[in-house]
Amino acid sequence: MLEELGRALGLMLVFEGIIPFLSPNRWRDMAASLANVDDRAMRFVGLLSMLIGLCLLIF
Repeated sequence: MLEELGRALGLMLVFEGIIPFLSPNRWRDMAASLANVDDRAMRFVGLLSMLIGLCLLIF
């Protein structure tokens, strides 16, 4: 189980690093614009992301 968690973490880091690697300026602009998003919208996106991830893990 620990090996699978390590692989999942590694895969997540690969996917998270693709956009900053390919387009650092665009990623920086996106990160700066996140400061203007309200907490409710940010929580909704986080919840939606968790639910999609959970569904992918189940299926």
